[in-house]
Amino acid sequence: MEYKFCKPETGLTLSDGQSIAGYASVFGLRDKGGDTVLPGAYAASLQRLAARGDHVRMLWQHDPAQPIGIWDQVFEDAHGLFVKGRLLPDVARAREAGALVQAGALDGLSIGYRTVRAQALATGGRNLVELDLWEVSLVTFPMQTQARLSAKSDLLAGLHAATASMRDARASVARL
Repeated sequence: MEYKFCKPETGLTLSDGQSIAGYASVFGLRDKGGDTVLPGAYAASLQRLAARGDHVRMLWQHDPAQPIGIWDQVFEDAHGLFVKGRLLPDVARAREAGALVQAGALDGLSIGYRTVRAQALATGGRNLVELDLWEVSLVTFPMQTQARLSAKSDLLAGLHAATASMRDARASVARL
């Protein structure tokens, strides 16, 4: 499996207490590894996933043991790979991810994929023509540093409320 870290150029937005959306990959931008994802690179993979009733996973730092949410929409447009989904407030790591985004300590997305077809470049790196997309992670270190991540406070309010509610429930149980 390969990974491409990306701070979405147009910003990843968090809203409605748990909704998250942004570009996980931007077409035509050379990353720190020298690779450039070309338009259409995800199309066949997304079709295969849909045909078998599967979906792209939302992970924490590419760790398959730490899913933190659900990507409800994953599609290509002229700009890149757009993702929209939900952080799950009942998952501790998702609440932590929201707090880190709010604080500015976490500001990237990364794709986890297998290369199906690529063109080597004489100057080094590759043009990635077709990728088998497995997951999109929230990450600390993105490859496309010129992109930005932004957060809206309502996500954090929802996550903090869920955390406080869980703390209160534990305290009530402890008193019994």
